[in-house]
This record gives sequence, C-alpha cells and structure tokens, in this order.
Amino acid sequence: MEVGAACFERRLSRLQSRIRRAAFLALDMEFTGLHSTFPQNNDPSLFDSPAERYLKARRSVQHFTVPQLGLAIFSNENSNKYVVHSYNFFLFPSTMGTTDVEFTISASSIQFLSHYGFDYNKFLKDGIPYMNDVQEKILSQHLSASSWKHSSSLDRDVLKKAIDKVTCWIAAAEEEETMILQDLSGYQMFDVQLVLRRAFQNVWTQPLGGKKVMVKKVSPQHRQLLENSRYDYCQKERILLSARGFTNLFQTLVRAKKPLVGHNMLMDLMHLHDKFYKPLPESYEEFKRNIHNLFPVLIDTKTVTKSIWKKCPFPRASDLLEAYTILCSSNLNLKDPTCPVIALASDCSRYAEKKFPHEAGYDAFLCGSVLLKSAHLLLCRHTECSEAVEAVPSFSQYLTVLAKYLNKVNFIRGGVSSINFSGEDTPCRHPPLLVVHVQGWPEVNERQIYQEFKAFCRFDVRRLSKNQFILLSNKFKHVRFVLRDFKHHPHLRISVYRHWRHSPQVNCLLRVSGIVVVWSLLAFALGEAP
Repeated sequence: MEVGAACFERRLSRLQSRIRRAAFLALDMEFTGLHSTFPQNNDPSLFDSPAERYLKARRSVQHFTVPQLGLAIFSNENSNKYVVHSYNFFLFPSTMGTTDVEFTISASSIQFLSHYGFDYNKFLKDGIPYMNDVQEKILSQHLSASSWKHSSSLDRDVLKKAIDKVTCWIAAAEEEETMILQDLSGYQMFDVQLVLRRAFQNVWTQPLGGKKVMVKKVSPQHRQLLENSRYDYCQKERILLSARGFTNLFQTLVRAKKPLVGHNMLMDLMHLHDKFYKPLPESYEEFKRNIHNLFPVLIDTKTVTKSIWKKCPFPRASDLLEAYTILCSSNLNLKDPTCPVIALASDCSRYAEKKFPHEAGYDAFLCGSVLLKSAHLLLCRHTECSEAVEAVPSFSQYLTVLAKYLNKVNFIRGGVSSINFSGEDTPCRHPPLLVVHVQGWPEVNERQIYQEFKAFCRFDVRRLSKNQFILLSNKFKHVRFVLRDFKHHPHLRISVYRHWRHSPQVNCLLRVSGIVVVWSLLAFALGEAP
C-alpha cells in the first residue's frame, strides 16, 4: 500500500496499532544515492576498519536522502500463519519554518530507481515530512518566537497573496462573516493561519480539509476564547505533530521494541538515525550504542543467508529476490506442514501477483519472508530433520535458533564480516596481503595498479612506499592466481607481504637501530684506541 502526505495523518493511528501488535517488523529503504564522491577516496575498501567505513558512510548519509521507506508488519495471527501489511511511504524532508534541508541526487541511483518504476512525482509532491530531534528543537524555538520566518520562496508568495486577499475582505466584512482560502498544500495550511492570526487581531482561522482554510472575522473577546480552546489546530503541539510527520511513526517503532529485520541494513540504520533520531555522531561506538538502545533486536537476513548457503546444498543467491525465490522453491517448504505460511493482507495483495524488485514495500516483505523461511530451515536442521518439528514453532523459537545472528549486521568488503551492535566486532579471515614492487614504471599510482589486475581478479590497492603497493583480496583463489601468473610481469614483482620485511616503520626502525649500533661500535673503538 502506498502512503503519502495526503493520507498519512489519517492512517497513523491504525499503523501504530498494527506495529504494537506485530510479531516483528521488516524494513527497506531507497536512497537518492549510495556513496558520495566527495571527498575523494570515499569508496568502501577491504582495508577499512568498521570505524573507517562508518565515517565514509556517514559522509554519504549526510549528502543523500530517503525518498521511499518500506515497512512490512508481520503479525502471527494463529498457529503458523503470518499476515503481512506492507507499506510504501514516500518521504520528503520537512520545510516548515526556517528548516530547509539540502540533499544530493546521484545520477546512477536516479537512473536505477527509474528503471524499476519509481514515481518521483509522489516523492516530490506528496512526500511525508520528517525531522530529527535537532530540527524539531529549532522549529519549536521559532514557533515560540514572536516572528515567523519561511525558507521557501513559494510559501512566501502564497502567504503574500493570502494576506492581500484577507486585507481587502476584512475592511468591509461584518463580525462572524467568513471567507475561504483555497489551494493550500502541506505546511501552507499552518503557515497561512499563523501569519494571518499574528497580522490581524480580529480574525480566526480553521482548516476545512481539501486544501482549504476558513477565515472568520471575530471580536477580540471571542478570539481570546478560541485561542484557549483545545480544538485549536494551530496550537504549537499540533503543528509540531504535523511537522514531525513520519518521525511520529519512527518513534512508535522505537517504543514498540519489536525485532527489526533488514537486508544489508547498515545504511538503513544510519539513515534512520540521521533522519528521524539525531544527526550521526562522529564516534562509531556511540552510533552503535544509540542504535542498540533504539532497536535492541536487529536481524540482517544477509548475515543469516550467508551462513545458510554454507550449511545447505542451495544455489548461492546474489540478491534478496533470488534468496526469496530459492527458499520458496526448496523441497523443505513443500513437505513440511509446520513451515510458516505467509499471507499478504488484502490491501497488499498485488505483491502476491507480481514481483516489484527495488520497491521498498516489496523488498521489506521479501526481508520478513526470507527471515521466517530461513529461521524454520535452521530450526529443522537444529533438530536434524524436518519430521522432528512436530508442533508449530512459535516466533520466540525462531529467535532462539537465530540467537548467534542477532544484532550482527552484514559488513560489505571490510575488516570484519559483520558489525555487532550488542558487543565487540569480530575480525574476519582474509587471504594474505600481497606486496607489489614496481620497476621501470615511473609515477605509477594506485588506480593504475588496480587496472593492471582488474581484468583477471579484484584487489583493493593501497600505496606502501614510492614504488611499493599492498594488494588485498577477499578470495584466496585470486591470491594464488596472481602469485602464479604474474611471475614474469615486466614491471611488477609480487610476493606475500611480511610485516618485518616490508613495513616502512619496521624498515625505518632497523635503519635507525643500525646507525645507532655503528656509532656505538665506532665510539667504543675510538675510546679503546689510546
């Protein structure tokens, strides 16, 4: 189901109720870009520690925004049946008051989303507003101030036209007489009312719905009574509630403390923190603590399925849809009556009829489905055969069998295999480092060395000294291939990296130690000469 700004507030209460009753929640996001090209060398690398990768990703998250967020709510209604309500939320940063967010759009990401049918009009024209704690605090201060400022030139034009219209009308209007202002969208409904109330002491305003605001001429006494009414739609709390938009639902997710499921979800978590909670901190450890406090139970289906492919004779899946297809077609699901049955709610039934890859709501549905099927498969393996699972497993049993994967989010090409949000990160085992000694190739750089190997295998390259480079791969076969097939390269001499032999720091220490020893011997010899 698609949800935009026009219907979000109307559906918020039901959404919150479904979240509170859910067994677990699955999440997916689409971004206006993935990796910022500024500054240079911001691309992910196998050399990255988790803290280094976090800082790189943080720069990207600060540049890009989330045009679409998918949320799938899985409810365990009875026995092994899970009913899914899956939503596509179109989002757009809040522009109320002086808040004016800048974000970047990556051409490749726009092209990618367009290929899969993303509707940019819904993102731009009907995006649900959102803000983090810092932005809300700034807006709250402006609402309390005596003057009201606007970041949008479009809003300023609309306001000027409304004030002119009311000024002409009020001079001849009688008390209790009304007029209607039309074609006001989003925050303009609030902006117009706030400005008119401050400009005219004898008017009152009230939203009518359908982009309309009623303006009524009233006496000062009547105006005072209306201002103290709890039904005033321009009260500060109501304005903040509207301006927070999707952040209201995010806060429900946080309070519910339901298990949150994603696929390769590190960037999703960083955007959740930055857009709806607080700007991302510089400290990687602080980010981990914050996320764990917000969502105590995280499950990354990429981490789970990577383990399953090693244990089970299934084809390797390259993406989420492929993993879902493989798990749905396995013989286990066909024979086992206790296998979870996943039923889409009537308002999301189109996902049962057709595939919608890279639509956030559909991918969120796939995430949750892959989790249930993977958990059941692991439970059956744990009990040695599917026939051993006699009773229908509960979701808490699935969480038990998934215990070693909880809060471990997949880390793509880096120094660890996953980020542990509830403990220390465990380094992963990489093939040995290689060192390349360059001869007869002046002014060579990392990019040229990378291109030299690119056609045969993939290595990340880092300069060691003027004519030496380190190579790192995540595949042992690539290391063997290079050591064997590049033996006779005219300019490159390749060997396994030995820290004591190739480290510039060790070499420098050895040189200094050698000089000290020579001078000591010379001083000793000269001292003994007489």
